[in-house]
Amino acid sequence: MSGPGQLPQVDGLLVERLSDDAGYFIDGGRLLERGHSEFQDYEVWDTPRFGKLFRLDGCFMTSERDEFYYHENLIQVPALAHPGPRSALIIGGGDGGSAEELFKHPGMQRVLMVELDGKVVDIARRYLGEVHHGALDDPRLEIRIGDGLAYVERDGPASGERFDLIVLDLTDPVGPAEALYSEAFFQGCRSLLTPDGALTLHIGAPVFQPERVAGLVRGLRRVFAHVSPYFLYIPLYGSLWGMACASDTLQPASLSAAEVDAGIAQRQLGRLQHYNGAVHCAQFALPNHLRTLLAE
Repeated sequence: MSGPGQLPQVDGLLVERLSDDAGYFIDGGRLLERGHSEFQDYEVWDTPRFGKLFRLDGCFMTSERDEFYYHENLIQVPALAHPGPRSALIIGGGDGGSAEELFKHPGMQRVLMVELDGKVVDIARRYLGEVHHGALDDPRLEIRIGDGLAYVERDGPASGERFDLIVLDLTDPVGPAEALYSEAFFQGCRSLLTPDGALTLHIGAPVFQPERVAGLVRGLRRVFAHVSPYFLYIPLYGSLWGMACASDTLQPASLSAAEVDAGIAQRQLGRLQHYNGAVHCAQFALPNHLRTLLAE
């Protein structure tokens, strides 16, 4: 989910780069577990500011106290724009936070999560209950440990299953995840969506990764009829952060604050700590420098 690299670690000081010349730190951490899975290095820390937090390859992924900034906005923006989501595919998302947000919708019947690294799910079960709130054990969730690229290219089409929402809850587009941000992958996801379906993903930090953000939006626009980028500050990531909803029919930016609040009330979406109608509209109100960056 987070930045492109790390700096040397000293005692409980956790430092992460956002670019080659900028970064930020979290101090006072107590290491709970560290190791190497088949795919990546992992760490779990207990920190004064964020509670338990999880890192992969030196990059901050999620924490107990601020996960709602990321997960609520990644999920609720497309889900509230949809007339009634019943099925979802999550690629990645092994911490369970995206699944937990999806299950807040009363009509949600099935969520398939394809997570490359089973160690992430194991860590979440043991340390991150305040992120997934039991969603990893919800009977509506099917967890497949495997390659999301292979699922979208081969297994998904072979099954004939289609999804109302597809969530790319991934690490940054480097290493094993790079292919999951390509136009070919976006096209594969599009083919697995229902007619009113939508794809949602994070696209990075526009201040520190402008080329990445602009490139991903361009790629999405070449595949989908409607691409709606939106931005919010995420404390654990240390920056303004971008997300995008892509669909051939849904246009969440067209929803008014009143319509979003009415949808939240009608679906009885409890425990929302960040997202509401006013926040929804504010995230789509782009300052001029982002309008320029994302101009078609």
